[in-house]
Amino acid sequence: MNNILKTVILCAGAVSFSACSDFLDQKSPSEMTPDVVFQSAVYTKQAVNKIYASLTRDHMYGARLPLNFSTNSDIELVDATDEANITNTGNERGNCNYNMSKTWNRLPQTWQYMYQAIEVCNECIEGITNAGMKEEVLPSLGESLTLRAMLFYDLIKNFGDVPMKFETTKPDGSNIYLSKTSRDIIYDKLIDDLWQAVEYLPWQGQSGYTSERVNKGFALGLIGRIALAASGYSIRESKIEGYEVAAVSDPKYPTMRPGDSKRKELLETAESALGMLISSGRHDLNSSFEKQWELTNQLVLDQTTQENLFEVAHGLGYTGEMGYTVGVRMAATTTQWGFNNSSGKVKLTAPFFYSYDKEDMRRDVTCAPYEYRATDNRLIQTMQGNAPWAIYVGKWDFRKMSSVWAEKNKSVTAKTGYGINWITMRYSDALLMYAEVVNELYGPNHVGAGGISPADALLRVRQRAFDDKSKPAAYVSQVAGNKESMFDAIVDERAWELAGEGVRKYDLIRWGLLSDKIEQMRSDYNKIASIAPENLYFRHHADTLADGSIIKHNDIVYSSVCWYEEPDLTDNEIKAEAWTSVSFYGKDGKEGDAAKNIQVGKLISNGLNNNNRGVINSHLFPIGESIITSSMGYLENSYGF
Repeated sequence: MNNILKTVILCAGAVSFSACSDFLDQKSPSEMTPDVVFQSAVYTKQAVNKIYASLTRDHMYGARLPLNFSTNSDIELVDATDEANITNTGNERGNCNYNMSKTWNRLPQTWQYMYQAIEVCNECIEGITNAGMKEEVLPSLGESLTLRAMLFYDLIKNFGDVPMKFETTKPDGSNIYLSKTSRDIIYDKLIDDLWQAVEYLPWQGQSGYTSERVNKGFALGLIGRIALAASGYSIRESKIEGYEVAAVSDPKYPTMRPGDSKRKELLETAESALGMLISSGRHDLNSSFEKQWELTNQLVLDQTTQENLFEVAHGLGYTGEMGYTVGVRMAATTTQWGFNNSSGKVKLTAPFFYSYDKEDMRRDVTCAPYEYRATDNRLIQTMQGNAPWAIYVGKWDFRKMSSVWAEKNKSVTAKTGYGINWITMRYSDALLMYAEVVNELYGPNHVGAGGISPADALLRVRQRAFDDKSKPAAYVSQVAGNKESMFDAIVDERAWELAGEGVRKYDLIRWGLLSDKIEQMRSDYNKIASIAPENLYFRHHADTLADGSIIKHNDIVYSSVCWYEEPDLTDNEIKAEAWTSVSFYGKDGKEGDAAKNIQVGKLISNGLNNNNRGVINSHLFPIGESIITSSMGYLENSYGF
């Protein structure tokens, strides 16, 4: 993958994009008339490739949507280490901690590029339709419909109600300026479009389709994701008759979800789509969670299990901040690895780390409470110590990346695209959505449209994480007693499985749990500070020389880390076995300083509920001020902005 790079011009303006993979192999048909372009499968594919190319921007799926806008949650934070960061409205540190500003320059950039991409989708959809919808171009129509649905969904989940533009811009400009449309109307349209796309799209593995092109499986999964979002809670611009108001809600801008009848209809839609995906047998889980992420870091597509339903493809040296904004932190430039091409802004939390079962293998793949610092021009793995809000996301790990990346990184002196694809949806996500939907409709042990029960789906995901398969089986048996315990288990499992992948915040919003879970994070930290060791002990791989001196190697013996209690060691044993220790989370609990770190959670909660606008559950971003100014009065902000 990622082997053909070309520059393309987006029709909305003379803006060049660099992107990857064979879907960008195109000879621009821009000088041809649409009736010629969309009669040809080759030219139509080249036109659709412009949509894919547009997704790779930093302000879209290169960084902003998956890595910045998707924080903060109860498990994922963005540099939430002190008040100065959390309240800084000039960058993502404040804005993504719910201290939002309509003047933040990222907002209009993302908005504009999203609508430019939607315009290209509209051109392809209209072009294919007007040219007679020849059978050989129908897969391209399915791709265009699905990509447009994805773009609109990602606009709505971040901005709320948005202009509904499902046609190309008219020559007279009569549809350039549009007011906002209720997200419920847009959601219904997106679901209808996706069902149409399902009819046209091949499965992954058919007709040359890989996870780098939208396919039938992803379209079905996206129906499930959108239907769940539409059935869930979100802050609204005004009260809607017949809607259910959440426990945490603003009197002027209420947080609501549809009433029982509409909600049931949406859940049944999700069950139907996700059931079709699961019963197809076309997708499965890689037997190893760690191996799946290793393939991702290596820029290798999994074409065996096809766990990744869709990936936004990036180009090495060109696009993608996976590994830079999110991933194991490389804190220095060395001759060994090259430029310290990472910032690790997306962080995980100590309460989340300790929520994992000790035997859950996903914990040490997902959570990296360490970084690599330089000593004698070598990168040495170094434990962070008492940094409970700054655990890096280990799914993206420079140590697991390809030799091609490693060699390239030695020659760069500034931030460079890692080329790692953004995984938009994995099969495990679909399984857990299915479990949620069928449990809500019928209960934990009902066999739904996918031929399995919620308990079965949960077990499939959880079993992969344990060597001892009896342990997840016993756990699922315990939580499958009723709807409530199964729902709580799904809430936890989605965190353990999908942390860092840009879904948790939106899950909590639609469940109406965002505020509650952030508060729980604070209380959970109090518990951890009282039970975690005061000092964290661990050993580096080391050699003992003839004179008795010890040479430590780069990496920690990870199995040696004493996460739960300090070892009973003598000074001689510590020296002889190359033990090292750092001050750890228990320092706060034992010295009474937990309030310092709890303040972090309070500041996040204040941004959400006690902001200077006085709006409760303010989880949506404002529309950028420059977009409002240039809208000719058609757009205005809500939620106190």
